[in-house]
Amino acid sequence: MTSKLPADFHMHTHNSGDSDAPMKDMIESAISKGLSSICFTEHNDFDYPDMPDNPPDGFEVNTEAYREEFLALKPLYEDKLTLNWGIEIGMQPHLAERNTDYIGSYPFDFVIASNHVCHRKDPYYPSFYEGRSEREAFLEFFESTLENLKLFDNYDVLGHLDYIVRYAPEFDKNYRYSDYADIIDAILKHLIEKGKGLDVNTKSLYSKNALLNPNPSKDILLRFKELGGEIITFGSDAHVPEHIAGSFDVATEIVKSCGFTHYATFKARKVSFKEL
Repeated sequence: MTSKLPADFHMHTHNSGDSDAPMKDMIESAISKGLSSICFTEHNDFDYPDMPDNPPDGFEVNTEAYREEFLALKPLYEDKLTLNWGIEIGMQPHLAERNTDYIGSYPFDFVIASNHVCHRKDPYYPSFYEGRSEREAFLEFFESTLENLKLFDNYDVLGHLDYIVRYAPEFDKNYRYSDYADIIDAILKHLIEKGKGLDVNTKSLYSKNALLNPNPSKDILLRFKELGGEIITFGSDAHVPEHIAGSFDVATEIVKSCGFTHYATFKARKVSFKEL
């Protein structure tokens, strides 16, 4: 099974609190787009703060049901698509031990660690930015990310490193890697030292308020490569079938321009490299 597009290793189905997509439909969409491999990465955010539009069951996945559905569908498509079973774990400092125990309790193929909640607030919501500058908000987010990574190590890639720019009041208008180089470099050096990678997340490229860069931005990807980083995965962060592999053609060219010749996939938490 070959494809011109990279494997999509970040997507959500009805098993995540913010998606209604049937897993079967996501698989068939991936096949129709010529993908050779995908990985489901349902949300699991323990202790997510109460918000007015929270999903009824929050962001804690029913892991047993998720696993059962995956195992039932996997053999039906094994001649068409390699299916992998993953999780997107939400980091918070007080959850480091709980997250570590959770990840160790299941045979995940792949684990994304994401910073969705920064000091009890999600940058998705306007309240995160109230009463301060965007720079202050961005800096807190990056500092929080590094704090979490120093406490939690049972993951494979960091999800959408500069996720915050998707939802900032001015989006990425006032955002430059160079303005946060010290803290972002500290994050990148930590990832490299620990043998971890980056999720090249394309949601920002195809979403309603489309940006010019994936998360993380081209400048960050270039710096990761300069520092010796090798592991990158591609993720659409799709929550509906039509978004699978969204803007992967654009992201692939960006990644190549940063000097990467290969991307990573994972099976049983072991990395493999595929040529771009």
